[in-house]
Amino acid sequence: QVQLAESGGGSVQPGGSLRLSCVASKLAMNRYAMAWWRQAPGKEREAIACASSVDGATFHANSVKGRFTISRDNAKNAVYLQMNSLKPEDPALYYCAAGAMLYCDSDYSPTTADFGSWGQGTQVTVSS
Repeated sequence: QVQLAESGGGSVQPGGSLRLSCVASKLAMNRYAMAWWRQAPGKEREAIACASSVDGATFHANSVKGRFTISRDNAKNAVYLQMNSLKPEDPALYYCAAGAMLYCDSDYSPTTADFGSWGQGTQVTVSS
């Protein structure tokens, strides 16, 4: 079975930074688009960023554009989310997800149905 393991979450001050990592096993990551989603209490799961397997195409949600950056390293079977300038509205459980047959770029409209594999999530907290 596909396994995705997130790490790097934690608690930071407003304006601080975190780097989330997701390592995939039992799949060839270079065959999948990889994405980061988040879900805060009482809210719907929200797509944050997505990186296509080819061409370097990426999607970043408007709410995080310019602050968060997705990157991937197929050789390490890993995808990362660099989060800078964290805000009080950013705390959530952040999920890594993999989607087959998916090309995501700036025009992508995310849907959970595009992603067949999900990690368990890593918690991000922003506190003063």
